[in-house]
Amino acid sequence: MNTAATHAPTAARSATEPLHVTLVVGSNRHGRFGPVVADWLLGHLRDRDDLVAEVVDVAEAELPTSFEPTPEATAALSGITPKLARADAFVVLTPEYNHSFPAGLKNLVDWHFAEWRAKPVALVSYGGLSGGLRAVEHLRQVFAELHAVTVRDTVSFHNAGASFDDKGALRDPAGPDAAAKTMLDQLAWWGEALREARATRPYAD
Repeated sequence: MNTAATHAPTAARSATEPLHVTLVVGSNRHGRFGPVVADWLLGHLRDRDDLVAEVVDVAEAELPTSFEPTPEATAALSGITPKLARADAFVVLTPEYNHSFPAGLKNLVDWHFAEWRAKPVALVSYGGLSGGLRAVEHLRQVFAELHAVTVRDTVSFHNAGASFDDKGALRDPAGPDAAAKTMLDQLAWWGEALREARATRPYAD
């Protein structure tokens, strides 16, 4: 069941404008590694002239799991929902917990519906030997249900803690940097195509 906020997507923007991309940082675990990967991702997003990035961090979202529109939930959503609604595309960063993605990320996703519809989602993961790829495959199913389009290529960090140095820089950036470019190129293509489609004909499920 979609117990979702009822905020409508923002009006279509000019095709010549950069795409607005919201990076969702999906972990709120104590001692999380996510901010290190998020900073690296933001560097790639901000290096592009065709993308404008902002961040939604699950760790800063005090959302109950009851989906009751309490004053506290309304206040929390006021800092989250507008960033999702005005996005043309998303990058979702997730670790892998017990072969899936974190509960806090699922809760944030479930509080929204219209904000995801007919928009592309790129997926970036980190973890141990699997690199978080099982979490990515579960997220594909969730976003398909929400009428979002996940792009084919991902970026994953196997044994992520060893991939970055103490300053948060990649020890061997060639592979991840190339993967990020491919993924963001696909996200930009889908973002532009779907923005134009939404402007031409409103999406209906």
